[in-house]
Amino acid sequence: MKYPKEYLDEIKTRLKVSTVVSKTVKLKKKGKEYVGLSPFKTEKTPSFTVNDEKEFYHCFSTSEHGNIFDFVMKTQNLRFGEAVKMLSNLAGMQPYTFSKQDEEREKKWKLYKSICSEFSEFYNNELFKNKNSIIAKNYLKARGLSGVEVKNFNLGFVTEHLDYYEILKKNFDEETIKDSGLFYFDEKKKKFVSRFRNRIIFPINNISGNVIGFGGRIVDENKNVAKYINSPETPFFKKGSNLYNLDKARKLSNRLEDVYLVEGYMDVIGLSKNGIQNTVANLGTALTSKQIQILNQFYNHIIICFDGDQSGYKAALRAAENIIDELKPDKKISFLILENNLDPDNFVNKHGKDKFLEFSNKNSIPIHKFIFEHYLNQTNDNPSSKAIFEKKLRNIASNIKDSFVKKYTLEFFLQKISELTPNINSKFQKNYNTFPKSLAKTKSYYNETKSLKSFEIKEFSFLYILITKPKLIHENFRLIDNVKLYSNENKQLFAEILNQSENLLNLELSNLNVDKTLVNRVMNYASVKHIILKNLNDDQKILEIFNEIIQDLKNYELEQRISELESKFSKDMSETTFNEIKELKKQQKIN
Repeated sequence: MKYPKEYLDEIKTRLKVSTVVSKTVKLKKKGKEYVGLSPFKTEKTPSFTVNDEKEFYHCFSTSEHGNIFDFVMKTQNLRFGEAVKMLSNLAGMQPYTFSKQDEEREKKWKLYKSICSEFSEFYNNELFKNKNSIIAKNYLKARGLSGVEVKNFNLGFVTEHLDYYEILKKNFDEETIKDSGLFYFDEKKKKFVSRFRNRIIFPINNISGNVIGFGGRIVDENKNVAKYINSPETPFFKKGSNLYNLDKARKLSNRLEDVYLVEGYMDVIGLSKNGIQNTVANLGTALTSKQIQILNQFYNHIIICFDGDQSGYKAALRAAENIIDELKPDKKISFLILENNLDPDNFVNKHGKDKFLEFSNKNSIPIHKFIFEHYLNQTNDNPSSKAIFEKKLRNIASNIKDSFVKKYTLEFFLQKISELTPNINSKFQKNYNTFPKSLAKTKSYYNETKSLKSFEIKEFSFLYILITKPKLIHENFRLIDNVKLYSNENKQLFAEILNQSENLLNLELSNLNVDKTLVNRVMNYASVKHIILKNLNDDQKILEIFNEIIQDLKNYELEQRISELESKFSKDMSETTFNEIKELKKQQKIN
């Protein structure tokens, strides 16, 4: 049996050719393309090119040419079905099973797609040709849109004077039309009527460019009905899993790092009309993690730019709390709050593209700073309010999935909070006299820390807590079972601490049988030392921090193993290796 074209198209849409090819060939960016040595022939001068925009590779020395399926089949000696399974896994999609239910779903999808497409085309023509559409044309003209934008986004107008349901009935059965969500049964008229009557419609496409739903806006100011409505959820249209204009915007990701995520259809069209086409919109619901995951497949920096009024700000805050858990080390999420209550469409029409981009560059705020500043502004100058403030931020940070981002976000929050309470630990600070470092000393310190690896600094923090709070760790000794250190010097110091102190029962640094510079390095370079000194009597907090450090060390071990296996997988494409990677990544998430 054949795989449905839509299923294969979605795999191709989700995976850049360079992503797949780079697992086998070392690629280098050159203009719009990537170049590398041919995987089909031994050569010294690169003759192999990859073009993500056109979705193909070409080898000039062997004339091999094709898409991602061809590449995997030829380089890994796989049959087409095996290549599809491997690439669907890589794209994060469910495998296609060819069950009767799949076949039935495929039939329904084709009918659904046809109805949505015909509905869209019919009412696009109505907007241009039907004299009753003059009210919609005047509205669009007043919003600064020309026929070019109307055609580009395939806008339409559902006139009240035509019963399109009866036209569709000639080619589709009533159940199928009803399931499309485009009509509902009017009890008074005893007939199906269009959900979008008297509305301008904005076709919503899936990632492959097929119409799967609609947004609709009223053109007369009727306070008794909603200004905007969307198609209801159907088996093929899920608001939280789709984004307006993604099918067009994704094609720009080969040359642009940023994507603007806005609230409304008109914001997308207004920005696009002014030359900012890397723009998408959510579909009338709260922003979801799924939508962020989809955008992360294409863009490295998501800039969320909701309306500049109070409701836009509230929506932005809600979005920030919903999606911060999706932060990743190589991805960024920022917020842009526009001035004077303007929405993106108004702003760009008033000030133009250059001013919008300039304002964006100067005023975009990283998500963690946006959240911190919001809750800081809600905090009163009393202990209860500050306690709630800290608890809220700790809770937000704890939900971040990536352990490294979680750690640094929490550290950012705690550092900023500590700046608000400079006198809290003054009694401990009295015991430590600080002297300004000479320039030479500062340079030496900077150069040494620069040469340290991240896991070494984490090990220093682990050892620092052992040295500073030995009794506390002795009472919770199970925590350090199976902790693995990587630096030879730190391993040696760890073993000697346990040996000399009888598992931290009576530690005396002066009795350690190691080079004293090892202890000095720990005391100098442990990144956690300032936090520990500030919380010297708070055992609960110290254990919390200690646990986080241990998890980081365990995750580093997992990362090393995953990296080795991914390198192996890029060569052998073995299912066993892939499953092992998957299992280790699950453990990473648990940690």
